[in-house]
Amino acid sequence: MSKKYRKVVWKIAVYTILIIGALLFLFPVLWMLSTALKDPQEVMSMPPVMIPKAWRWSNFVDALNAFPFLRYLANTLFIVVVNSFGALFSASLVGYAFGRLKWPGRDIWFMILIGTMMLPGIVTMIPTFIMFRNLGWINTYLPLLVPTFCGSAFNIFLMRQFFRTIPMDLSESAKIDGCSEIRIFGQIILPLCKPALLTIAINTFMGAWNDYMGPLLYLNDTDKYTITYGLRAFQMQYDTDWNLLMAASLVITLPTLILFFTCQKYFVEGITLTGIKG
Repeated sequence: MSKKYRKVVWKIAVYTILIIGALLFLFPVLWMLSTALKDPQEVMSMPPVMIPKAWRWSNFVDALNAFPFLRYLANTLFIVVVNSFGALFSASLVGYAFGRLKWPGRDIWFMILIGTMMLPGIVTMIPTFIMFRNLGWINTYLPLLVPTFCGSAFNIFLMRQFFRTIPMDLSESAKIDGCSEIRIFGQIILPLCKPALLTIAINTFMGAWNDYMGPLLYLNDTDKYTITYGLRAFQMQYDTDWNLLMAASLVITLPTLILFFTCQKYFVEGITLTGIKG
């Protein structure tokens, strides 16, 4: 067997394995789409069928009209936008302080910050809930918004590592020209960190969009529900209409899928460039 022939066979084998793996991961999405287009009787038919006999696109309209979708969408977008701004604001400022400024105890505090990543969220859930309850923030959006302005250990670490890849000569030259530290941060260093900022924005968007536990703990009024919590309430109300439930779930899932695939290049670039310099 020639070297060229072995190379072709190897590529075919690799692509075949990748295609099979992709189909396995896409199967739940395809099944959800199939169920969303079926009649209620066909959903529970045995044996199950993948391709509906009659494609009912009206299920999407019926599903979105069965609960206040637009209201929940507006609530979710508000939380997503504020959380994205808060995450970018806190991570960039704190990451800049850890990555490019020298101050006493910097490395010690950074190690303490990294240590907080080892705490599972379930451990701090009850103390956090008690704190927000004592502040009178229950049934408001504040518990879902304020923590992002306090910073995330992973986001700060990501920005800190990215800031360290930028030569210090840029900051020193700017200081010689009379620039203040705030101006250096905002006009020189921050514009160079677009890949890392986009990575944080994507992660924050997907986390806030798919968040279910936060609204479950802190929101009581139905007018304040988010998309995910509203979908759960819709499921409890229409637990047998699986075609409508899958239609609503597919509509809610599409924004995150579109965002990830369209911004995948910047997401990978931000993660990759972060590890260039330790």
